[in-house]
Amino acid sequence: MNFTYPKNEKLKSKITIGLLFTEGKSVSKYPLRLVYKAGSFGNPESRNFGTGEKIKMGVSVSKKNFKKAVDRNYFKRVLRETYRLNKHLLIDNLDQPYSFMFFYQTKDRLTYEEINTKTIQLFEKFIAQNIKKPESESDSISEI
Repeated sequence: MNFTYPKNEKLKSKITIGLLFTEGKSVSKYPLRLVYKAGSFGNPESRNFGTGEKIKMGVSVSKKNFKKAVDRNYFKRVLRETYRLNKHLLIDNLDQPYSFMFFYQTKDRLTYEEINTKTIQLFEKFIAQNIKKPESESDSISEI
């Protein structure tokens, strides 16, 4: 498994970010929130989806919760790291490109281990809500 967070997976397009906030859906696992939108978009960045990338991911930490840039940057690094180590949960279950925005939404200063656990739970919750599971082989055999 490739545990990297390359440049072509980073969500940078203002158009796509705007679409995420206007048309995107959300799933939460306190204190994390994942806003997502399926499909590629009509902007130059979406061309990268043709290169086999299934995900565009951005991270954000509110200035309202952490006034100092040092604190915001620390939690953004932690979010990127937990995404990098657990993105296989998403990639293995996606059938189309998705854009994601990953938020840390509390003033509480959780440890890396707690954030990592919450990230895994959040990704599993997203998969359970949005990925349709194919019929099992036992169901199709019983119909015959």
